[in-house]
Amino acid sequence: MEAIKGYDYGKATVEQSPVSLQDLSLLKKTLLWSVDDDRYLKMAGGVLKDQTNDVLDLWYGYVGGNEHLVHYFTKNGQPNMDYLTAVRARFGQWILDICEKPYDQNWLNYQHEIAKRHHSIKKNKTDGVDTVPIIHYRYMTAFIYPITATIKSFLAKKNHSTADVEGMHNAWFKAVTLTVILWTQPYINKGEF
Repeated sequence: MEAIKGYDYGKATVEQSPVSLQDLSLLKKTLLWSVDDDRYLKMAGGVLKDQTNDVLDLWYGYVGGNEHLVHYFTKNGQPNMDYLTAVRARFGQWILDICEKPYDQNWLNYQHEIAKRHHSIKKNKTDGVDTVPIIHYRYMTAFIYPITATIKSFLAKKNHSTADVEGMHNAWFKAVTLTVILWTQPYINKGEF
């Protein structure tokens, strides 16, 4: 398997998340997380594994078709194609990670790393690019819906029962919401998260 540039999951160089495992547990509780969600996410990972490029084609088409979204990959209005390509590889791995990885300290730490890469703390640094310095908070949270709504058709492609597709979709929605909550932590003033 080819290494993904900037994919630092589990590496000692990844800073520990300021969000504790207890905080993570309480967030999951608030999201009504269940053992069924864990099972359905693993099932979704199996379903999506060979479809990640198709999913990314759809999502990148959506971003590329909206000037206000592709803006975050640009300098002076010109998209940086190398940056888009590097992010795409990590985005594809993220699909699998939220489905297949245990939500432990390594997972939590990497969500914090992703958070910093969206925020001015570390945006552009992983790939050594010069584009706009931050992805605004409003689009981080707004992206929950399209990332959730568009995945359902992919989850339905492997002949699972309607109940299983609904279960996978529901678990995916919770997982995306959870990751976006974690990704927005740097945007919140100290003591307010």
